[in-house]
Amino acid sequence: MAHLGYFRREYVERRRWLDQSEFADLVALCQLLPGPSSSELGIAIGTLRAGYLGGLAAWLGFTLPSAFALTAFALLSTNVDLATAGWVEGLKLAAVAIVAQAVFVMARTIIVDIRGLTLAVAAVVVMLLAPTSLLQVVVILGAGAIGWRLFATHAAGREAIPRFHSRQAVGRLCLVVFVGLLIGLPIGRTIVADQALAVFDALYRSGSLVFGGGHVVLPLLHAATVTPGWIADDRFLAGYGAAQAVPGPLFTFAAFLGASFEQAPNGAAGAMLALVAIFLPAFLLVWGVLPFWDRLRQSGAFAAALRAANAAVVGILLAALISPIGTSALHSPIEAAIALLGLLALVFGRVPPILVVGVAALAGQLLNLT
Repeated sequence: MAHLGYFRREYVERRRWLDQSEFADLVALCQLLPGPSSSELGIAIGTLRAGYLGGLAAWLGFTLPSAFALTAFALLSTNVDLATAGWVEGLKLAAVAIVAQAVFVMARTIIVDIRGLTLAVAAVVVMLLAPTSLLQVVVILGAGAIGWRLFATHAAGREAIPRFHSRQAVGRLCLVVFVGLLIGLPIGRTIVADQALAVFDALYRSGSLVFGGGHVVLPLLHAATVTPGWIADDRFLAGYGAAQAVPGPLFTFAAFLGASFEQAPNGAAGAMLALVAIFLPAFLLVWGVLPFWDRLRQSGAFAAALRAANAAVVGILLAALISPIGTSALHSPIEAAIALLGLLALVFGRVPPILVVGVAALAGQLLNLT
């Protein structure tokens, strides 16, 4: 969720590559797709800006820093528990401020009437009562269905995003490849006893079958790598702690796993194989759907569905801000004050997010020393 705040600040406010409605539409789309939602959003924005190479470049910029860090952590075999370090607690406070800013700005733009407010509040209540990634998808789909059925007469279709046009045949091919690999890799794995193929299949399925991404993928990764004995459970947990302490998508945890496997492919080659396998579904899904996205956005009924779905996304963001982001980060009045100061600096002082992150990390480290 914090990544959405960074993306909105960078792509909508600073660079103006998208307007707020286009950004909100893409957020809703990526929330509906299985896989790492923030990475898919980055791929989609990069693709709309500069074609397929733009999507690849956006993913590389977003993913490689944490992937390199986690690969280095695995290769150095350090036992430092980064997950409990004071500066990591400070990063959580920065995340509270950044997500709160995203909720504030998106709500101000998207919630324009009582219907949108009602849907957003309903989404907050539902997600706080039953906070599951699957229910996120149900809430967004339900809001979209309500908008489609009840709000369509009041909605006008939106203009297509003019920056990128792909043939629908390419989109269909990507979707066919996505399904083909999901079905074919397990079959091939039973025919060919190859460890690289087994790793690719396990990580590809983990990246294909998870809605919401992030921490939700961890049970799948644990079952896929610890259960067959590819990596010890204590090392898996140590890598998970490190993954929470570095920037970027949590899916880059796959790089740590690939580098840590007890049998080849491991090391740098294993990290690269695992990273490609877990993120490949995101590319295939985004590139498969985008060619049809512009046409759908021009439909009045679909625009109404998007407007309602976007209101639900605001509610989901607010619920995530409350729990687990707020509940896991705010344990004392001084921590709440640091997060509030970060929010005020972002919203009213227009302080760069990286400065807020740095100050929050330093504050967290100082608090840890007292």
